[in-house]
Amino acid sequence: MNRGLPLGACLSAALLAGCAVGPDYKRPEVAMPVDWKLEAPWRVSTPSDDAPKGPWWQRFNDPALNALEEQALANSPTLAAANARVAQARATLDAVGAARYPQVGVTARDARARISSLRPLTNNTAPNFTTTQNDYVVAGTVSYEIDLAGRIQRTVEGASATAQQVAVDLENVRLILTTDLATNYFNLREIDVELDVVTRSIDLQKAALDLATSRHDLGATSGLDVAQQQALLDSTLTQIDVLKRLRAQYEHAIAALSGTPPPLFKLDAVALTAVIPPAVPLGVPSDVLERRPDVASAERAMAAANAQVGVAEAAFYPSFNLGGLYGSESYRLTSLFSTPAFIWSLGGSLVQPIFDGGRIRANSAFAKAGYDITVANYRRVVLTAMQEVEDGITGLASLERAYNQSQAAIASSRKVLDVATARYEGGVATYIDVITAQQLLLSNERQAAQLLGQRFATSVFLVKALGGGWEGLPSKVGAK
Repeated sequence: MNRGLPLGACLSAALLAGCAVGPDYKRPEVAMPVDWKLEAPWRVSTPSDDAPKGPWWQRFNDPALNALEEQALANSPTLAAANARVAQARATLDAVGAARYPQVGVTARDARARISSLRPLTNNTAPNFTTTQNDYVVAGTVSYEIDLAGRIQRTVEGASATAQQVAVDLENVRLILTTDLATNYFNLREIDVELDVVTRSIDLQKAALDLATSRHDLGATSGLDVAQQQALLDSTLTQIDVLKRLRAQYEHAIAALSGTPPPLFKLDAVALTAVIPPAVPLGVPSDVLERRPDVASAERAMAAANAQVGVAEAAFYPSFNLGGLYGSESYRLTSLFSTPAFIWSLGGSLVQPIFDGGRIRANSAFAKAGYDITVANYRRVVLTAMQEVEDGITGLASLERAYNQSQAAIASSRKVLDVATARYEGGVATYIDVITAQQLLLSNERQAAQLLGQRFATSVFLVKALGGGWEGLPSKVGAK
């Protein structure tokens, strides 16, 4: 309805159904592709029936991660605050919705007052006198606003959309909490793998140092070989403390996310290679509109902003209130409920703005601009969601190929080290060849550990990009 609608028509219609001004909400269309840009090793398949169908992190089959996630959901103060905001939004909706019903109350008054003899006359033939008297009143009151222009209806619509937005914000907090925890957990496990690699390399380098020392003692080599091997060993030993510092930071982050004071938290080292990143069902691109909490939140924000446009538009129209009172009033308490003491009133008031200096028009323009902001934000969130999913798809595919290649590189570097060591023991090669081979093996093994950690982190990132769990999704999934 526009402001050009005759006032009489609106008043008549209000008696039957009310006039809800402002636009009815309709979600804007967003261009969505038919499918994702899949690349090897992604394929169309069906998740195994024995895979966990509960919370998404259970698909990693890591008992320690499962326990930490449950602990975080139970103890996180961030999640507790989000739950409180949901309760607050629902209470606000109940309070706003109460305006749709009559407001009934009881008034009781007991007063003693002195009336001035110099007050203005109400009758020119009867002078005023000073009097002191009691005033006892007991009455029931009722008031009701007839929603002529749909202001209350739009206000309730906006509060309802806001409550729904806060509810999906809670889901988004839960998703961010669980994925942040999983990311830090797998980063820590990746550091554990690197620490194991470096520790084994130190053992290998110590054995090589013993070999170089023995050959030097026999006079077969110079002291340079021993010094070079000792320098390599010392360099590798320094990496242990660097990795332990990084591990401590991830451990502290996990403690905070799980609601545990970091000084009281400890996570023992476990081999990450025992866990395999799960297949992640993709569905179709339009699924992110239904499954991502941030997209749902942005959509509900549009609905709330659209309702506010109606509330602002309703200010152009008159407001109509009905009120009534029924009770008794007496200057004597003993006669308060006698027939002569009964009082009642019934009436209505209608207020129509005529001139306000453009305030209402400015508020309407502000509300419309606010709606445009939410539309732009919704489109931005959808585009970001599709970008993140594509990043996850291509990232997992590239990381899997790189990890497989890193395994081949490790096997090759071990052969190089064996050959270099044998040639050195046979006296046909310098010790620098052995040093170079040791460094190459350590580098390739650490790279493989880092790639494995990145695969897990990217799997979690893709789960987050898709909106969390995937129960009931179509059967398009990524291969392991």
